Amino acid sequence: MTSIVRNQWYVAAYGREIGRDLFSRTICGESILFWRTEAGAVTAMSDRCVHRRFPLAEKPSHLVGDTVVCGYHGFTYGADGVCVAVPGQTRVPRTARLRSYPVVEQDSFVWVFIGDTVLSSSVPVPRAPWLARDGWTTVSGREPLAARASLLVDNLMDLSHETYLHGGYIGTPEVAETPITTEVDDEAGVVRVSRRMADAACPPFYANSTGLTGRITRWQDIEYRPPCLYTLHSRIAPAGVLPNDDGTDPDAFHVEVVYAITPETEHSTHDFWAVARDFALDDQGVSDFLAESNRTVVLQDVTALDVLERVIAAESDGYQELSINIDTGGLAARRMIARLAAAADPAPAGR
Repeated sequence: MTSIVRNQWYVAAYGREIGRDLFSRTICGESILFWRTEAGAVTAMSDRCVHRRFPLAEKPSHLVGDTVVCGYHGFTYGADGVCVAVPGQTRVPRTARLRSYPVVEQDSFVWVFIGDTVLSSSVPVPRAPWLARDGWTTVSGREPLAARASLLVDNLMDLSHETYLHGGYIGTPEVAETPITTEVDDEAGVVRVSRRMADAACPPFYANSTGLTGRITRWQDIEYRPPCLYTLHSRIAPAGVLPNDDGTDPDAFHVEVVYAITPETEHSTHDFWAVARDFALDDQGVSDFLAESNRTVVLQDVTALDVLERVIAAESDGYQELSINIDTGGLAARRMIARLAAAADPAPAGR
């Protein structure tokens, strides 16, 4: 049984990654070709020529205007994936067409719909507006993960591991010591986990970016929209400083940590990460520090999860997993993903 939830939008790339060069990425087990038309629109289609399956992202395949010319035998495709020319004959076979994927470019991401294309208009594209909003500055990246996507979800839903895995960067003792609250909104399709620390040490990640010293009030409010988008709303302020009664919060620093969790295959994942902030907007030093620090934290997770994937893959069936209070968010996420998978249309994609 597949672990990949279909009939969903997944992040395929950052918009900056796609231009007039042919670009391929495997998403949910499907090799997809991306490129921009001369008007700048992103197009996505199968990265395999219908003739002899030559990958269209491989040279000498190339673009001519808004058509892709296969570098093996010259089959030529329009931006909709339909073949418009074949070698040695004027008639183009009716079945000579590549699968075309719905795409949406927003919030700096390029989203692709995997599954039945007829359903794409009825499934909302998740939003991460801080990544492209005035008044915010963002750093971002992507790391390959040689582990199944569900392990990254478990990791992100339980941030107590920051104390142990990310000490010296983002973790402090208070993260593991502070209880969490968990809320499941089945109607909206959201799992929320909150950890609010009233008096905590300020880790280097925040001390060096905000300039705060001493003890801090630190809030971690997670919103996860299965299966693909995770946001950590972080609030950092001097200890005892709370938002105003009207909801304004001028004395705090706010960071939105966004992860787009995109399965590459059943056992590998694209780990897209972004850190948006509402302070020091034009300070390149802060941007460089946050980019380097967050990538270090992500790579610490990648190393641990790659090990965990190998361990799980070698286990016999029926292993009984132990869960405790800190796992309530992750377990709720698993249940919601399982419901999405069970509800998925089993009919062939794009029918």
